[in-house]
Amino acid sequence: MAKPTKRLFSFEFKLDAVRRFQAGESKVALAKELQLSSPQLIEKWARQYRAEGEDGLRAKPKGRPKTNPEASTQPESEIQRLRRENERLRAEVAFLGKVQALRDEERP
Repeated sequence: MAKPTKRLFSFEFKLDAVRRFQAGESKVALAKELQLSSPQLIEKWARQYRAEGEDGLRAKPKGRPKTNPEASTQPESEIQRLRRENERLRAEVAFLGKVQALRDEERP
């Protein structure tokens, strides 16, 4: 049994289908003619086209965006490091204060 694969449609294909749909052609007839799995695809493309224009029909890059390697190699400034450490220590003091308060409540 062959596994059905997901068809990928080119930008031009989608744009042509949307323009024909907007010109008044039936989405069912278009889906049959273009051999689409569902007429809802044309509706979806038309919504994307109305919301984002032609760029909405273009293929989006897959996966997580690449990070800038230079940004991670830049050393952290002394002030930034001290501020981060100060914030961590404040959180630690607040936590220990709450633990101490809970212990004091437990004692009769």
